[in-house]
Amino acid sequence: MQVSIETTSGLERRLTVNLSAEIVDREVDKRLQQAAKTVRVNGFRKGKVPLKLVRQRFGAGVRQEVLGEVMSRSFQEAVEKEQLKPAGQPSIEAKETAAGKNLEYVATFEVYPQVALTDLAEISIERPIAAVSSADIDNMIDVLRKQQSTWKDTKRKAQMGDRVSIDFIGRKDGEVFEGGEAKGEQLVLGSGQMIPGFEDGILGMKPGEERDVDLTFPADYQDEALRSAAVTFHIKVNSAELPELPELDDVFFEAYGVEGGGEEKFREEVRSNMERELKNAALNKVKTQVMDQLFEKHQLELPAALVTGEIKTLRAQMIQQFGGQVKVEDAERMLPDTMFEEQARRRVVLGLVVGEIVKQNDLTVDPERVKAKVEELASTYQQPEEVVDYYYSNRELLTGVESVALEDQVVDFILVSAKLEDVESSYDEVIKPQKS
Repeated sequence: MQVSIETTSGLERRLTVNLSAEIVDREVDKRLQQAAKTVRVNGFRKGKVPLKLVRQRFGAGVRQEVLGEVMSRSFQEAVEKEQLKPAGQPSIEAKETAAGKNLEYVATFEVYPQVALTDLAEISIERPIAAVSSADIDNMIDVLRKQQSTWKDTKRKAQMGDRVSIDFIGRKDGEVFEGGEAKGEQLVLGSGQMIPGFEDGILGMKPGEERDVDLTFPADYQDEALRSAAVTFHIKVNSAELPELPELDDVFFEAYGVEGGGEEKFREEVRSNMERELKNAALNKVKTQVMDQLFEKHQLELPAALVTGEIKTLRAQMIQQFGGQVKVEDAERMLPDTMFEEQARRRVVLGLVVGEIVKQNDLTVDPERVKAKVEELASTYQQPEEVVDYYYSNRELLTGVESVALEDQVVDFILVSAKLEDVESSYDEVIKPQKS
């Protein structure tokens, strides 16, 4: 096998492979001889079909099959010989495939980039340190009670937290605009469902009362025609309800899976859940900082095939969020590549960098860390043992956990060298979602 390689541009390589005609012809003859023993042709008994006739009938198809296999196999051998690492599938163009002549083809493909790792000591991380206080638990229980609240009619003036039924008509320049009219709309005041100022405008109104409220749409509103537009809403309050919180009793506790032990046991369960949430949030904030800096400090030329693959993955994940009821062609139109390109490039860069850190430092997945993650995932279910068994019996699920565990190990490895500063924080500060 003769191999020549050239760099066409950046990460693209063109591999020219020349193989002896004997390699292909011998394999074609072998398969035709085997076929002659089994094929059925009218006028001949099974196994008695002349090889010449078999070649006439099936030779072209068998040759194409052999050519495909030989090119695929020899390509793998060639890239190993040249110590190349293809990113994605090659584009193969056959140059010479005739019987009796050497097989020649050209494979064009991209290779993985070289990753020169930054000095990990240049990475600076702020690690939030917080604990769950009694006040935090009280606040969480208040939130849980509000989730289970019931509604009671009221005739008093509307206050924040009340649920109102309203009719409204919005006008811009005196004309009703599209989407600006509704009847019997239910709205919890303070929920932030409407544009700024709308809910504040209802405060103090009683059932049956009507009012005009002048507002301005946000500059980044999704409907371009209404961005920064001055409008007037005529609002009528049909009815109002105030929330009634449930008592802290066994019925309430059982609604959250706590049976027996009363309020003390319930608080213990709430604390346990909050501490787990706090721990994970703190780790995620540190991990996000590490990944952000790894991305910023590694400017890589990326194989288009890898970015395209990530775009397809991200699109598929979004389709799943829609319930999976979207055709591929519709998905590509509704969710174009540009929606995902930035995130896809980030994922490719981080995948390459993290992979290089793993390789250079001989990091391997810690089974104990994987076990701990699986058990933590299972702890939120009623039968955690069954969930653990399910994860360990499902290779795909377990691989996902292993990937996360190894990534966490990489973060721990980086923190040993990085500049690490502990920052005192509150529970609310740590669990607050990070701005994207």
